[in-house]
Amino acid sequence: MAIKNALLVDDSKVARFALSKLLENREMKVNMAGSAEEALDFLDNHDRPDVIFMDHLMPGMNGVEATKAIKGNPNTAGIPIIMCTSKKSSSFMEEARNFGVYNILTKPPHNDGLNSMLDQLASDVDDNALPEPPAPADFVDSAEDEEDSVQLPDNASLELPLTADISQLHGGVLQKAQTVPLTSELIEQIARSAVKTHINNRLHELLSSLFDEQFDHLKRVLDEAEKKQLRVLEERLETVQGSIDNQTRGLKDDVAAEVSLNLARELAELKKDLSRSGGFTSDHMAELKDHITSVQTIDTEFWQTLQSEAIQQAHEISRETAEDIAQRTIDLFVTQQRAATSRIYTVGLAVSLGVFTLGIAWLSGLFG
Repeated sequence: MAIKNALLVDDSKVARFALSKLLENREMKVNMAGSAEEALDFLDNHDRPDVIFMDHLMPGMNGVEATKAIKGNPNTAGIPIIMCTSKKSSSFMEEARNFGVYNILTKPPHNDGLNSMLDQLASDVDDNALPEPPAPADFVDSAEDEEDSVQLPDNASLELPLTADISQLHGGVLQKAQTVPLTSELIEQIARSAVKTHINNRLHELLSSLFDEQFDHLKRVLDEAEKKQLRVLEERLETVQGSIDNQTRGLKDDVAAEVSLNLARELAELKKDLSRSGGFTSDHMAELKDHITSVQTIDTEFWQTLQSEAIQQAHEISRETAEDIAQRTIDLFVTQQRAATSRIYTVGLAVSLGVFTLGIAWLSGLFG
């Protein structure tokens, strides 16, 4: 399974920023918490991350205590935790594994070491090879530093008034306290250890605060520099745009003037050519003559066709008229032949034929 999202717990903004950039380069989603208490609240109200990067020393609840709380909760005990610290001794690593830490990431983190650690974690998750979370009774308190621990003699005893059988809770297990004598050397050693621990914690807080202030100051400076560069860039772009607009406007005017001058020159030459040729050239006249000739030819052919059709219709009309007259004449002759003499019949027939002939001749002379 690929490691896709992480919870980064550190009280230093600089440390959170540096590690988050390395994780985001692996295309991981990073959520951040500024304290162990904030990290526990995040785990209670959000989906569980694939891995938690826990800072070792933090004000309030430190990384060891936060790890114990996470591993002691059944809902979050299975989340692998990588402890971020400047201490990487073999004893500390063994002690860290005892209270459930998967691995140790040395500060400041490096890209190669971080990538190899996350690749190994992904492989262990796929192989189901993650270490089992320790039982609450197996948790062991880690010392701030091996050199800071108080070394007591084997036969030491502590005599306290009103305390004959004192018990204390040590890592969740009820144990009887050893009694040791309060010598000046022991008191001095305890005081020196307490002062050193307090100084270390105070130095850590001051350094974290200083780093955060420097980080905020650097971020403000970078933001102001970016804004200033953007303003300068915008001013330069506006200047360049204005210069381009002016040059374009001048170029447009020059082009328009040149085009107008060329058009005026060509129009003047055309006007001179027209005035010299009287408005028509010999080519124009030849084209016009050809056009008129073609129109006349079309008109002549049309009128000839129309005349032929008219003559044909006239012949048909005259033939039909003559046939009608002849038929009537024959009918009249047949009707009157019994009452008329043969002479009258002959005369009538001759007259009818003459009329028919005259009609044909008249029509032929009219349309010929």
